[in-house]
Amino acid sequence: MKIELLQKSDYNKWDTFVMQSEYSVLYHLTVWKDIIEQTFGHSTYYLYAVEGERIRGILPLVHMKSLLFGNFFVSLPFFNYGGLCTDKDQIAHSLLKEAINISRDKKADYIEFRHVHNFFPEETRLKTKKVSMRLTLPSSPEDLWKSFPSKLRAQIRRPLKEKMCHSILSDDGIDYFYDVFSENMRDLGTPVYPKKFFQNIFRYYKQAWVCVVFNASQRPVASGILLGFKDTMEIPWASSLRKFNKYASNMLLYWSCLEFACMRGYKFFDFGRSTYGSSTFKFKEQWGAEPHQLFWHYWINDGGRLPELSPDNQKYRLAINIWKNLPLIITNNLGPKIIKFIP
Repeated sequence: MKIELLQKSDYNKWDTFVMQSEYSVLYHLTVWKDIIEQTFGHSTYYLYAVEGERIRGILPLVHMKSLLFGNFFVSLPFFNYGGLCTDKDQIAHSLLKEAINISRDKKADYIEFRHVHNFFPEETRLKTKKVSMRLTLPSSPEDLWKSFPSKLRAQIRRPLKEKMCHSILSDDGIDYFYDVFSENMRDLGTPVYPKKFFQNIFRYYKQAWVCVVFNASQRPVASGILLGFKDTMEIPWASSLRKFNKYASNMLLYWSCLEFACMRGYKFFDFGRSTYGSSTFKFKEQWGAEPHQLFWHYWINDGGRLPELSPDNQKYRLAINIWKNLPLIITNNLGPKIIKFIP
């Protein structure tokens, strides 16, 4: 068995392995390598274990280095999932060993692995704060609607009474999405991704859609990006404008996405990650979504504390509060320069 570094000529072989593996996630596909490199300019190290001509395991790594946030590797930044993909413990250990060699060569402080499965628990340190919220979908939107409690159905009807409507779009919906997303990120005190990030997603990945909720004046008030992979549809980014929250525009957004997933024949809907018991957890739970434990493993160079690059970290509290009060023209300009270094 050899550990190799992915080349363009290996893309088809890599993606074939991803599509066939029961341990793979959407972000293991090679398109995300190109999206990360072309959007953010980070160096990537996509490792794979090969026996003969057959890939037996993969590990994508992204190197992130800045004065403000440090020097580290993530598998994968910007997305909910990543990490190892293999069914052999020996291969997992070999890929980890090579990742550590690269990390030490680059003098990185740590490696973060965002796993759906509990790989190498004895060799790394572990965080289990996050869960992914997933809903098993029936065969039709009508059956899904009938499964909802009356209170939830009433909340979905609320924006319809306000003459709100929705559309499922392709890349022609990116501007609508970004208008809502960038304002919501500012209001949360979080730097926003560049619009180029989402444009590149639609350029490279074809199972992608934008769901947009419009108010009676045809202004976009809620929006999300939908991605399909195997039997699952995922909504990794969704936002609504706070001034319209009293009309439950976000409820129409999520119902529209679930309806679309059923109509497209997906078996599961992934609401994304949440912290157990948080407000977002409870919001997703009301739709019938169930928590699935996520395993974030860390290799720490020379020991030390686990990293906390999170809005919950108190040392970022002042910056977050300032950011919330900045004009959009400033946050939309500065945000992409900052967020590229925050995984």
